[in-house]
Amino acid sequence: MRNQGTIRLFLVDDHPLVRDGLRARLSSLPEIDIVGEADGAAEALPLIEELKPDLVLADVGMKDINGIELAAQLQQRQPEVRVVMLSMYDNPEYVQQALQAGARGYVLKDAPASEIVAAIDAVTAGGTFLSPAVSKRLFRNQTPRPLLTPRESEILSALGRGASSKEIALELGLSVRTVEAHRQSIKRRLGIEGQAELIKYAVEHARKL
Repeated sequence: MRNQGTIRLFLVDDHPLVRDGLRARLSSLPEIDIVGEADGAAEALPLIEELKPDLVLADVGMKDINGIELAAQLQQRQPEVRVVMLSMYDNPEYVQQALQAGARGYVLKDAPASEIVAAIDAVTAGGTFLSPAVSKRLFRNQTPRPLLTPRESEILSALGRGASSKEIALELGLSVRTVEAHRQSIKRRLGIEGQAELIKYAVEHARKL
């Protein structure tokens, strides 16, 4: 039986030592329940279907099916399961491919445990998360505007029209909490700290979205 507020997590990585390290970092947290793991996508897919985790933490580079293809297959077969990619590489091309495949987060393997937990929390709440180092490289390769997901662009456009989080939630059929999570994600992607700065950016760029 699932405890209220517990995040059911599934690990996919073809390196046992990496899985051991992730399990050691995350299993001690009361809000995370590691329900299963696999050493590759082929093994993971039927287990994910059976165990129905909330979120999958998957390596990008695996021997059989890579993590990006795994995210794409899950997007088709089980779109309710959210995916966060783990990678040794901050290559903007990998990041864009992962987001386009349906992944909601991209975290570097050498990130501190707190960053991985932040990614899990943000994605579970309906937002997205990129490691700061990934964001910096991605922003340098985005001209003139950093990459936003279609949903984030909708929300930024609505903010530019003066809509509140509650109004945006009603317009898009989302919860207010999900809209707030997207707002936090947009600020991270744009390198914006305050709400006033976010609104100013949204107003200035609304016509370009």
